[in-house]
Amino acid sequence: MTIALQKTPDSGEVAPVASATIVPLAPPRTSLFRTRIVPAAKEWAATLIPPIVTVAVLLVIWQLLCMNPGATLPSPTRIWTDAKDLIVDPFFVNGPQDIGLGWRILTSLQRVAVGFGLAAVVGVLLGALIGQSIWAMRGLDPIFQVLRTVPPLAWLPISLAAFRDSRPSAIFVIFITAIWPIIINTAVGIRNIPQDYRNVASVVRLNQLEFFWKIMIPSAAPYIFTGLRIGVGLSWLAIVAAEMLTGGVGIGFFIWDAWNSSRLSDIIIALVYIGVVGFVLDRMVAFIANIATRGAQAN
Repeated sequence: MTIALQKTPDSGEVAPVASATIVPLAPPRTSLFRTRIVPAAKEWAATLIPPIVTVAVLLVIWQLLCMNPGATLPSPTRIWTDAKDLIVDPFFVNGPQDIGLGWRILTSLQRVAVGFGLAAVVGVLLGALIGQSIWAMRGLDPIFQVLRTVPPLAWLPISLAAFRDSRPSAIFVIFITAIWPIIINTAVGIRNIPQDYRNVASVVRLNQLEFFWKIMIPSAAPYIFTGLRIGVGLSWLAIVAAEMLTGGVGIGFFIWDAWNSSRLSDIIIALVYIGVVGFVLDRMVAFIANIATRGAQAN
């Protein structure tokens, strides 16, 4: 506080006047723990707790149902006892065919990567070409709709007759199963490009390659990635089915071999692995789609 002198108008005397100096206070500090860690932990808890509780309840119900003497399926506790090595150590190697489910999953994923990769490249290119012509769309769409309904295993005899080998046959089954939704969704996305974008491309005189990369692909990206998500799911489904008949060391052949040996616990564990891997593949494509479409919108 400071004291100033002020002259009064009546008496002419000088009287002291007090004046206060205001010192701004610093804003209150908020810790990183409260602002970021706690909200993130709450968000993770809200995401993880419901499925964990649901799975736990289902396991309890499953265990209770399998306590019936006439139960034909193994209980969760028996599955743990019978297939503990497959759960605890998925990457063990005891011989050419006696390997963990992790190695079998990787073998199947290698085939999926080749088949789905080819389907993605060919499907996007064909879809982009077909989507530019309304006549091509109307003429080929019925054919695509018929072919996409053919089950994956129905293609296997034809692929075996053509390639005479199980590995390329399995890759072909993946390719022919996954390509149809990619073509169809890409073509629809190309047809739905706004006319204003096409007019701008004409004004700035983009060539065909520039128009493809700068206009077509960014505009149709949501449709393309929808087709890719469907295609990757079908690819994983197709390889599991194809490996049951073609053999090898993939996860599909493991299920078929376990069935022939009456190892139901091993089959159930393999199904869990298949479901988890399929979910991860879908989430990966969705994550890439989110980044790609966000970048396309920014451009």
